Amino acid sequence: MSSLTRPVLAAACLLAAGTGRPARAETAPVPRAAVSVHPNDNRRPAGHYRSGVLTVHLVARTGVWEPDGPNGGQHTVEAFAEEGKALETPGPLLRAPAGSRVQASVTNSLAVPLWVYGLGDVRGLADSFLVAPGATVARNFRLDAPGTFYYAARGEARAALGRTHDDSQLHGAIVVDPAGAPATPDRIFVISTWYTIDTTTVSGLGPNSVLAINGLSWPYTERIETTQGDTLHWRVVNVTPFEHPMHLHGFYFRVDARGDGARDTLYTAQQQRLGVTEVVMPGQTMAITWAPVRPGNWVFHCHFASHITAPALFDADRRMPTGPMPIHTAMHNHMGGLVIGIHVRAKGPEPRAAATARPIRIIVRSRAAVYGRYAGYAYVIGGSPEEQIQDSLPTPGPTLVLTRGEPVAITIVNQSHEDAAIHWHGIELQSFPDGVPGWSGMGRNTLPMVAAHDSLTVRFTPPRAGTFIFHSHSNEFQQIGSGLYGALVVVEPGAPRDPETDRVMLLSDDGPTVSFLTPPPAALLNGRPLAEPVVLRAGVSHRLRLINIRTDYLMTVGLADSSGTLSWTVLAKDGADLPSPSVRPATLQLAPGETYDVEVAARPAGDLKLHLTMPTFDNVPPADVAVQVR
Repeated sequence: MSSLTRPVLAAACLLAAGTGRPARAETAPVPRAAVSVHPNDNRRPAGHYRSGVLTVHLVARTGVWEPDGPNGGQHTVEAFAEEGKALETPGPLLRAPAGSRVQASVTNSLAVPLWVYGLGDVRGLADSFLVAPGATVARNFRLDAPGTFYYAARGEARAALGRTHDDSQLHGAIVVDPAGAPATPDRIFVISTWYTIDTTTVSGLGPNSVLAINGLSWPYTERIETTQGDTLHWRVVNVTPFEHPMHLHGFYFRVDARGDGARDTLYTAQQQRLGVTEVVMPGQTMAITWAPVRPGNWVFHCHFASHITAPALFDADRRMPTGPMPIHTAMHNHMGGLVIGIHVRAKGPEPRAAATARPIRIIVRSRAAVYGRYAGYAYVIGGSPEEQIQDSLPTPGPTLVLTRGEPVAITIVNQSHEDAAIHWHGIELQSFPDGVPGWSGMGRNTLPMVAAHDSLTVRFTPPRAGTFIFHSHSNEFQQIGSGLYGALVVVEPGAPRDPETDRVMLLSDDGPTVSFLTPPPAALLNGRPLAEPVVLRAGVSHRLRLINIRTDYLMTVGLADSSGTLSWTVLAKDGADLPSPSVRPATLQLAPGETYDVEVAARPAGDLKLHLTMPTFDNVPPADVAVQVR
């Protein structure tokens, strides 16, 4: 199970009120003999393909879905099946070469009318047809362009992507392969959701709310088994009302294509870029390629902290406890929802850690009543002045500057009241130090939690100069929002960083998210309220390292003067240099877990404005930060 983002939940309250549905809904236990809705791993195309024609008959029926396994919550939902076969979520995969014709029929075995999208000459959500209860509608259309698409249906929901309850699993993937070429081996991951709202809970979520990948939620999601050096092609389809910044640990992926359900754009070699986090907006798709060059256990997950949080933590007390905290030793005690586990088998000898390494200590601290009545946290670098002040909680922690190719041995000293773990976000490293407790590593040698009043040393060698992040990977929804994050900058050997012209601009939360039905926590820039000015030096160019480490909130960053939006040169994304840096209008959208490096050309003295907005929150006004060039 997992959480959801606040604005759509609030909208769902209004939808429920407008349709007469209660704001609070619960699922009663369902007899095990009921019809099951099975998870679909999208490996088997549906229908029959012959002489350029794909024939498929879909049936919409009601069944019981168990995304958290047989001992988890049961959801009575509507889903698709091939005629005569089991119900599935996502629905049956439609796959054929470009130029094929599809002869599809849809039977509505539900008690309500069904509006169906994506099964026609127009892909995506621009066209729909109605299937009355008990009726069958035939469709004949052509798959004219390669790419990743989807079909979806709605019953009670007012919008095709506003489905959150009974009709939330009525969808499936459509993959169109290039004509005349064998299909590239790939995997298809469809993201779906189910939730109810309960205004009596702390979080505002009803019981058994869930986000799922191919019909399952962590720790029940499929484990990807692969071998070191393999090449993996993945497609991601988002049929939820929420954006999902998908993050890969330990490796870069290449972005091959992006789509909106109606069109899919295959990137040219010049357009392709590397990334470790890529946001997939509602109704969007993406295709990526990557190669696991190091063995071990890894994860691919949404970087909204609430979307990977275990159910019990949403309504947990975020105050400093008065008694001892329970010790958590397994990752599934902290994580849930949109997480895929990856096992990479070794092929060849494992490289040894460097004999000598630069020692670094990072101290994890916490203190009561920092954010109102809620606890706060911070990272403190060993040897810094803050270490000598026992209750110091600097926000954010000092920027950690490493050198490409220089081994480090980082000792995590946990002085906080609960378990800790640090993920080195974007760094290409071995599995064990990656930072996911109970998972990172191989076999029985997996990374443990750092218990309160304990310590752990991890070793790695950063292979690339760029802009990265270090942040909590334990109780992320509370700890990241409440201070456990920092910028990580890797520089080239012999190229010291000038912090006057090489500036970190880190966006974070001013405290934890508690309820999804109340306004979000305020945004901070470098740990300070947005009203404080930023001073740049006149007459020289500046490198701005833009980082979003907010828990659940996209941010748009723009730079303007009195005449309007300026231009800047985008140099890098997620720490990887772009193939060809480009001059663009000075505005970028950053999802949590994304970083961008931009260069602002030399300017004379004057005043600029840094615009910061939350594009998915209509009730949050934009913030302007004064940028004084002196």
